[in-house]
Amino acid sequence: MDFNLLTHHFFELTITGIALGSVYALVALGYTMVYGVLRLINFAHSEVFLYGTFTTLWVTYFMGGTANSSTGAIIGMLLVALVMSMLVSGGVALLLEKFAYRPLIKRNAPQLIALISAIGASFFLSEAMGLRDRIAGFVGLDDNLSRYVQSARDTRSIAFEIPRKNLFPIFDYTVNTTDVLVIASALLMMVVLDQFIRRSRMGRGVRAVAQDPESAALMGVNSVRVVQLTFWLGGIMAGAAATLYMIRIGATKFDAGFILGVKAFTAAVMGGIGNLRGALVGGLVLGVAENYGSAIFGTQWKDVVAFVLLVVILLFRPTGLLGESLGKARA
Repeated sequence: MDFNLLTHHFFELTITGIALGSVYALVALGYTMVYGVLRLINFAHSEVFLYGTFTTLWVTYFMGGTANSSTGAIIGMLLVALVMSMLVSGGVALLLEKFAYRPLIKRNAPQLIALISAIGASFFLSEAMGLRDRIAGFVGLDDNLSRYVQSARDTRSIAFEIPRKNLFPIFDYTVNTTDVLVIASALLMMVVLDQFIRRSRMGRGVRAVAQDPESAALMGVNSVRVVQLTFWLGGIMAGAAATLYMIRIGATKFDAGFILGVKAFTAAVMGGIGNLRGALVGGLVLGVAENYGSAIFGTQWKDVVAFVLLVVILLFRPTGLLGESLGKARA
C-alpha cells in the first residue's frame, strides 16, 4: 500500500474522481428511474450509453474532424455530437422499452423474465456494434461506411485532441477546462432533471406511477406514456454522459458500456436506487473512492475497491446512502 501517492496527489485524485463520478451519476439515472417506476433493473442501459459514445465519435468523423481542427471547430462538433448522442441514446432506450419490456409488462411476466430480456438485449446491442462491419457488408454499404465500420471490435478514438486549458490551482492540482466542463455539465443536467421530476406535470405523473400505479391509473395517468418518458429521460442522460466520457477519455469500443454500466449501477445502488439525488451522491462517492483506491493499492485494484465499498455501504445501510424512493420524492 502506498499512502504517499494519495497524500501527494490528494486534490488531483479528488477532482478527477469527481469528474469520473459525474459520468457515473448521469448513467446511473437511467437505472434508478426505471427501477423507481417498474421495479426493474434495465441492464441494457449500459448499451444505451455505448451507442451514445459511438454517436459522438461518428459525428466528429462526419463533420470532418482531424488532428488539425481548430478549437472553434472542435467546440462546434462536440456541441452537435452532444445533441445527437442524447437523441440517439434516447431513441435506443425507447426501442428497448417497446420491444424488450413492454410485451412482458403487458403479459404481467415475472421480473426474472424481464431481467433475462434485459441481459439478452444488452448482449444483442453490444454484439451488433461489434459486428457493424459485417452488417454493413451484408447490405452492401461497407465501402461507403468504411470509416464508421472498420475495425469494429477494436478501440476507436476521436480524430482530434480535446483542447485543455489550465484554469486555476487547488493546492497540488491545476483544474483544467475539461474538469470544469464535465463536472458542471453533469451537475446542471442532474439539477434540471431533478426539478423536472419534482415540479412539472409529467414529472408528477412519473412519481405517481412510481408510488402507486393502480391509483395513478384511476386518476387518469397514462402509465404507458410515463414508462416511455422514464426510459427516454434516462436515455438522454446516458447520451449526455457518453459525450462527456468521450471528451474526457476520447476513445470507445464495442464493449465499453459493460464495465461503466456496472459501475453506474453500483453508483445507483450505493446512493439508494430509485432516488435521483442518490444517483448523484453514489456516482461522486464511487468516482472519488476509485481514484483513492488506485493510488493506495494500484490501478489494478480500482474495480475491487469500488465493489468492496458497495458491499460495506449495503452492510450498514441496505437502502443506500439516500434511501428515499422516486415515488416518495418531495415536491
